[in-house]
Amino acid sequence: MKMNDETTHEESMPTENTKNEMLEYQYVVGVSFKKALQVYYFGTNDTTLKVKDIVVVETARGIELGYVKTEVLPIENLQLKTEIKPVIRKATQEDLDKQKENEKLAVKAQEICLESISQLQLPMHLISSEYVLDTTKVIFTYVSDDRVDFRELLKVLAQKLHCRIELRQIGARDRSKSVGGVGTCGLPLCCSTFLSDFEGISINMAKNQLLALNIQKLSGQCGKLVCCLKYEDDYYKELKEGLPKLGQRVRFKQQEYKVTAMNVLSKTIKLENKEESLSLTIDEFLKDVEK
Repeated sequence: MKMNDETTHEESMPTENTKNEMLEYQYVVGVSFKKALQVYYFGTNDTTLKVKDIVVVETARGIELGYVKTEVLPIENLQLKTEIKPVIRKATQEDLDKQKENEKLAVKAQEICLESISQLQLPMHLISSEYVLDTTKVIFTYVSDDRVDFRELLKVLAQKLHCRIELRQIGARDRSKSVGGVGTCGLPLCCSTFLSDFEGISINMAKNQLLALNIQKLSGQCGKLVCCLKYEDDYYKELKEGLPKLGQRVRFKQQEYKVTAMNVLSKTIKLENKEESLSLTIDEFLKDVEK
């Protein structure tokens, strides 16, 4: 049994089987879910689907409602390496009503889960709860700094909720994406508004942009380095291409100097040795530096 990341309690519960499993799809359509900005492609032969349509799709989690984000595309246009799940149908009013009912059930399920976590004294922080459309499964997301043995919790929840239980651990960045908030810039968090993927962020990006290495100021609500360090990193790398690094020794006009400061935006560089200190434009430096 997995103790973290994702654990599913399996029971012999009926699920909605689609008749589309063996069909060969001629088209695909991009679909996203709730707050998630990531687009996933599903197989379809319905060419009437339009952007903003609500559809019922089969996912790895179960039967879910999704929102069409792309036009219908010929399947050969995309080189998809993953299994294609089907669009089952356009959502009906009955589906929409069922989703609203599920949201109310999820609130009750969350209360039950919180109470059970407290009684079992588990070191985990519950973030959300969500039923799949046919209510055969409820998915709980949580964060935890410790390894959690939630086998007893799974038993308790299965007995009280009478459906399959999935406990999914998410990281600090996913938590901020799910909860939302405001960044130090005063704007809504990038992760909860337009970022669909998390890219690797390193302190070298801050160094590359000549930022003060104050980890507290460079960290977001998730406690990790802010995602926006990535936005201008390539531009700074381009500007610094061919230039010496800070601390590097160079020969300029037949004298040896140490590079003590540089600003690629203002295009200035400072050189020092025991005798003198020079403040130059980068163009002046490149003209007479010995290579």
